[in-house]
Amino acid sequence: MLTPEEYLHHVKQLFQSAGNPKRARGQMAYMRHQFEYYGLRSPEVAALSKKIFAGKGIPEGDELKTLARLCMDDEYREVNYFALEMVQKVQKKQPEAFISLFEELITTRSWWDTVDWLAKLVGIHFKKYPHLILPVTERWMASGNMWLQRVCLIFQLPYKEKTDAGLMFRYILELQDSSEFFIQKAAGWALRQYSKTNAEAVTNFIENHPDLAPLTKREGLKWLKKNG
Repeated sequence: MLTPEEYLHHVKQLFQSAGNPKRARGQMAYMRHQFEYYGLRSPEVAALSKKIFAGKGIPEGDELKTLARLCMDDEYREVNYFALEMVQKVQKKQPEAFISLFEELITTRSWWDTVDWLAKLVGIHFKKYPHLILPVTERWMASGNMWLQRVCLIFQLPYKEKTDAGLMFRYILELQDSSEFFIQKAAGWALRQYSKTNAEAVTNFIENHPDLAPLTKREGLKWLKKNG
């Protein structure tokens, strides 16, 4: 097995050789020039990652965490995505303490693309270890970190009828005074998704809380208005 540093070097070499510099320029502009890009599309990153896993394996334990951190710290966004592909591949066999790595990755080179992907993985982890939900999300809510708070709002998106609506509504209200676009949007997204399961609960919540941000209310009611 390669060392984490050697593994990272291999990933970068393969991604660079498969990249498209012209496409990379467009990707960098789309992401406000916050990240470098090789010019790979998402399906290409997934396919190359699968090829690497097949040829090099995936490290375990501390080596896995070290490699994930190295990849997430890299300047190229596709390498950040590789970190998430890798963690996603092995997360089902990870212990409950793996939530600490998720927290690290959420707060590393944070933007909506990686944070929303990690929110999905956190949601899967919480389903396996539901006793973590309250202590972890309450700590994240109190952290003041916008991206951790966003995850608290949207980790339940796929939960449908298993959504803890009380928790979701409480966190939305705790953040209703936030002026952050990504918080207001996430709150609306959570409401919109839950409206597909319980339209009445979402409608009543929005009607009973007129101080919610206009963006949150618009997003929260979008699916209901579209579907009558």
